[in-house]
Amino acid sequence: MPTLYLASKNAHKADEIQMILGTHWTVSSCQELSPSIHWNETASTFRGNALIKAQALVAHTPAGVLADDSGLEVEVLNGSPGVYSARYAGPEASDRDNLQKLLKVLRGIPHSERRARFVCVLCYIDEARSVHYFEGYCPGVIIEEARGGEGFGYDPIFVPDGYDRTFAELSAAEKHQISHRGQAMAAFQTFLHEQS
Repeated sequence: MPTLYLASKNAHKADEIQMILGTHWTVSSCQELSPSIHWNETASTFRGNALIKAQALVAHTPAGVLADDSGLEVEVLNGSPGVYSARYAGPEASDRDNLQKLLKVLRGIPHSERRARFVCVLCYIDEARSVHYFEGYCPGVIIEEARGGEGFGYDPIFVPDGYDRTFAELSAAEKHQISHRGQAMAAFQTFLHEQS
């Protein structure tokens, strides 16, 4: 099985991507390549940050590398927290800190104006060092209080369109079917199949 190194220090992302790819690939964290790998997410777009992360890995392995940059865009906040989703409440913020800050910022905003979407951009740099991008989106609404114990990040306050449950109330399989990351990974899988 080929190994795909993931440019993320988020164990949840590695687990999700392994689950989506199944047994055809071994998904390994960048920490397994070198614990000293780091990057600064200085780009203003998901695509730019995904490329920064992927490029940080290519010097450490001849294998293919995959980077994921994703986040939540809230319409009434002009797309915030966007690329700052993981550090919305500060550079050392926890998922709970970020979620609580967003709920506070949106306090008093009516349900009809709490539209949002999750965005995921994957950057794959293959063994020949060609760069490929894959994107996925999931629209929905931000509710007023957290529900559910699954998922991570903003999942407990995000209800995807067509559902009455939050991402954190869906099973992993249900979430992967509709999520931004699931869509981007489906496009990536199609690309891998076409290349094989």
